[in-house]
Amino acid sequence: MRIDVINGVNLDMLGRRDPGIYGDGSLPDLETQIYAWARELGLQVRCRQTNHEGEYVSWIHEALDSADALVLNPAAWSHYSWAIHDAVEPFEGPVVEVHISDVDAREEWRRHSVLEGLTRARIVGRGIEGYKEALTLLKELE
Repeated sequence: MRIDVINGVNLDMLGRRDPGIYGDGSLPDLETQIYAWARELGLQVRCRQTNHEGEYVSWIHEALDSADALVLNPAAWSHYSWAIHDAVEPFEGPVVEVHISDVDAREEWRRHSVLEGLTRARIVGRGIEGYKEALTLLKELE
């Protein structure tokens, strides 16, 4: 199974943002761990991160023809980017939304996701382990 893990805005700041919310690991640390989990599970993954919404949308478009599943953390875009919703809508494979922090227990505006109804699962508040949970779920669907 080929999985694109696409991280959004400000996730390049992991390790510099509030470690009480996001942990103290960096984005390279996260990606290294995702690749290790994928190897253990026999999955092929490609990790990407951008601070540009249009690029994020373009990567989802590319995934329509190159990935079997998606793990998405659009970060703040989750709460208002209907462009990302529309890009995900035609994807035929399973999609898992991941958030490192527990967005459901934070500010009211963080509790809504434009991906609602398009994902197989939404994993929040599990730190980077949420990505492992997403990959494991996708492996079980294989």
